[in-house]
Amino acid sequence: MAGTTVLDAVDCFSDLGLTDEIVAALADRGITAPFPVQTMTIPDVLAGRDVCGKAKTGSGKTLAFGLPVLQIMPAAAPRRPTGLVLAPTRELASQIEAELAAAARVANRTVLAVYGGAPIGKQIDRLNQGVDLVVATPGRMIDLLDRNSVSVAAVAHVVIDEADRMADMGFLPQVEWILRRIDADHQTLLFSATLDGAVNSLVSRYQREPVTHDVTSRRITVEEMTHRFVGVHRLDKAKVAAAVAGPARRTLMFTRTRVAADRLARDLTDQRVKAAAIHGDLPQSVRERALRDFSAGNLPVLVATDVAARGIHVDDVDVVIHYDPPSDHKAYLHRSGRTARAGETGLVVTLSLWDQELEVKRIQKRLGLESPIVEMLSNDERLADLAAWNPEG
Repeated sequence: MAGTTVLDAVDCFSDLGLTDEIVAALADRGITAPFPVQTMTIPDVLAGRDVCGKAKTGSGKTLAFGLPVLQIMPAAAPRRPTGLVLAPTRELASQIEAELAAAARVANRTVLAVYGGAPIGKQIDRLNQGVDLVVATPGRMIDLLDRNSVSVAAVAHVVIDEADRMADMGFLPQVEWILRRIDADHQTLLFSATLDGAVNSLVSRYQREPVTHDVTSRRITVEEMTHRFVGVHRLDKAKVAAAVAGPARRTLMFTRTRVAADRLARDLTDQRVKAAAIHGDLPQSVRERALRDFSAGNLPVLVATDVAARGIHVDDVDVVIHYDPPSDHKAYLHRSGRTARAGETGLVVTLSLWDQELEVKRIQKRLGLESPIVEMLSNDERLADLAAWNPEG
């Protein structure tokens, strides 16, 4: 592999070679300064090189691969897209489509997410009209190929997003099945939080002298978050969560079960806090609407199970509340990292019933967090600004 290119500081997207129209579309969304992954990769993608990016969720990689691909890709004929993005989950595919929609419009290109759980007939109708960039989960893409509803014969740009999650979820055989059928000369971009094992085999088999960029060296750590541990009473617990979430623009709450997520969303609504649950038992359309509203800032609180949260990729989450304590310290970091993205910090609050204090203290010890569990009732004024309150005081 080629080594990582060291670039000078870049203050705006126009310095990276993007068109004025795409830069203006970003500015309309308040996006003016590129993230490191975008600074590193966009010039290489525009130059037609294969890129291997070591980048985690929240680093800005969707725009890093999407903007230059939209700029250089040729227009597609019906059922013959010229660009293909493979993503591990329906939620991620949908969010990539939404993230690239504005740039696609000004580039005179179309983007469509296709995934299971949504009517395949509607997706086929759109493909028949001609779609330039298809964002697909592997299973649905194979289904469409088997039906001859789409062809990869004209694909000139391939993106494998979150390859490590593909491996964890057992999707790499499906990914390779698709990649082996792309015969045309094409550019391959791969992004993953890790580049070892099965992911490295994808790089060696399907990329040609890729330039590699590593933007994962800055890991999210407990020091980048403000941690608070609050002892609560069972009947007052939802009211405490509502009090903490009240002043925040976006709050993500975690429960251990789907039933608990539904119950908490109802209890918060009763407390006049606009909230919705997201979990595997809900229809795909309901999950997508909740994610879309949460991303847009129209839904202040999203309640999620750990499994459903894998598909949540939203920046600017102000508060993460462990409504139910996580199973271990790794789960604590995974949940909490949702509020320390793209260089931002955030507040992490763990609610603990009296019989959960031992497991909470065990997690604290593993993370090196020496913070007392302070009992509070829902009318406690400190709940409105836990970040400013000093638990040691």
